[in-house]
Amino acid sequence: MSGTQRTTVEQRWVLGLTSIGSVVVALDVLVVAAALTTIRHDLGATVEQLEWTMNAYSLSFAMLMLTAAALGDRWGRRRTFAAGLALFGVASVGCALATSTTALIAARAVQGVGAAVVMPLAMGLLGAAFPPERRGWAIGVFSGLTGLAVLSGPVIGGAVTEGLAWQWIFWINVPVAAAAVPLVMRRIPESTGPARRLDPGGAVLSTLAVLGLVWGVVRGAEAGWGSAEVVGSLALGGLLLVAFLIWQVQAPQPMVPPAFFRSRSFSAGNAAGFMLTAALFGAVFFLAQFMQVAFGSGPCSPGCGCCRGRRPCSWWRRSPAGSWTASVNGPSSWPA
Repeated sequence: MSGTQRTTVEQRWVLGLTSIGSVVVALDVLVVAAALTTIRHDLGATVEQLEWTMNAYSLSFAMLMLTAAALGDRWGRRRTFAAGLALFGVASVGCALATSTTALIAARAVQGVGAAVVMPLAMGLLGAAFPPERRGWAIGVFSGLTGLAVLSGPVIGGAVTEGLAWQWIFWINVPVAAAAVPLVMRRIPESTGPARRLDPGGAVLSTLAVLGLVWGVVRGAEAGWGSAEVVGSLALGGLLLVAFLIWQVQAPQPMVPPAFFRSRSFSAGNAAGFMLTAALFGAVFFLAQFMQVAFGSGPCSPGCGCCRGRRPCSWWRRSPAGSWTASVNGPSSWPA
């Protein structure tokens, strides 16, 4: 019997609605990439400001994921997930209505806050809805759709920008969020994590550590890699990261239990994910700019070009969905 036939109606709603939240969040990571040149002309943005239209989203997303997951476990995952989706939709309106790069960057930062709430709590809701023997299948479907959204971001962004206007890459999020929030409140059961205290010290240290490291990397080209700003930011971020790890070892109820890192699979998976994401984001940003500035391409062509070198089957094979398929049917079941 197939995995879908063994799921209940409630589990299908959980899987569908959490996947919708994850898809819109993942899509907006790179959907802006193909529209950056158009945005630069319309808003008179500099290259550094263009970088921040993407970095503001990624930075707030990365900084607040751990904190959002802890708050969701305490206040209720469904309620917090719905609040994150609503915030994401409101911020999308702000992005679409932005008339300056400053307003766009600010709205993108708020979008990232909503994304930081949606993504970890989607995983928490899936874990609560599916028993251990079915959880791998559910996470595989969820992750496969999320990976497809990341891959499709530049294509969709370019097509929408060329066919309509760059503002519509944000407007399309609004009806999705508006429809999803009431369905989440009606169809997904509430769940909470283990009863434990929050770790405000860990939340502050992790947030500031990510901010320092990312700020140094982003400002390196503009301020100079040897400048006091960049060196100081990287050094401070590194020290705060070490302080966070020490704090987690000593904290009675840490945000990230250090025992996780004794698992080779956990550590290797996180390291591989970090390197893949860093390479993907960097390549897409500069490739989209290069194709439009050097070759005079429209927004749609760079989006397609960003995906041309990435065979979709490679994403499938590396995703949990691909792993689950191979474990059931063998590697021959992978798409060619």
